[in-house]
Amino acid sequence: MSQLKYLTGYPTETLQQVQQVIAEGRLGEVLLKRYPQIHDVRTDNALYHYTQNIKSEYMGKTQPLSRVGYDSKIKVIQHALGQHHYISRVQGAKLKTVNEIKIASVFRTAPEAFLKMIVVHEIPHFKEKEHNKAFYQLCRHMEPNYHQYEFDLRLYLTQLDLFGGIY
Repeated sequence: MSQLKYLTGYPTETLQQVQQVIAEGRLGEVLLKRYPQIHDVRTDNALYHYTQNIKSEYMGKTQPLSRVGYDSKIKVIQHALGQHHYISRVQGAKLKTVNEIKIASVFRTAPEAFLKMIVVHEIPHFKEKEHNKAFYQLCRHMEPNYHQYEFDLRLYLTQLDLFGGIY
């Protein structure tokens, strides 16, 4: 089960089903059937606008985003898909706030649902710092299929780890 490192915490029955799909060599096929194409949000500028549109639709009254971009230094192996930074600095007599989101570069060429799931996961952190009930309610409000996309994203990471890309 060490090959299922992205799926720790899921029920044994679910893990056994995934193991069977892997053993049959069908994981890539299953993912391609659900997510036949990748998104076209390739640049940091496009990612900023994509993220800003989602944020303004669901959390328009929160602080604006300062930066959004892909980051090749984020290691998915270390359980980071994206990062959020909320930094307050004193500049003279003013308090300047920086809201920043970074997404692992591996998601530059992934299905749009996975990119959206990561963005939807990072935006609520500016309101809810912890992974608590309110945080996940906000994630599900922003994307009703949040948990399914998260599970499928973990399958995608397993595919990348074991067999490489599917596109």
